[in-house]
Amino acid sequence: MPALKLDGKPLIGVVAAAKHLSIFPFSPEVVDAVAPRLEGFSLSKGTVRFTPDHPVPEDVVEEMVRLRRAEIRKK
Repeated sequence: MPALKLDGKPLIGVVAAAKHLSIFPFSPEVVDAVAPRLEGFSLSKGTVRFTPDHPVPEDVVEEMVRLRRAEIRKK
């Protein structure tokens, strides 16, 4: 899985599957924090699934990165 790292820890990753794409912020807490803004998307522990026709809003992706970055930096 391609992923960006911060301080040697995974920040956010992406995967293309046969029927969807996924964003992995490597944190169930991050997904839980943005879940209210992702109605209609398939969510699971640490994963947001979407399609090219129904992408994750840019501001939500930015928020996931901000939240994950804060998690990494406080540890």
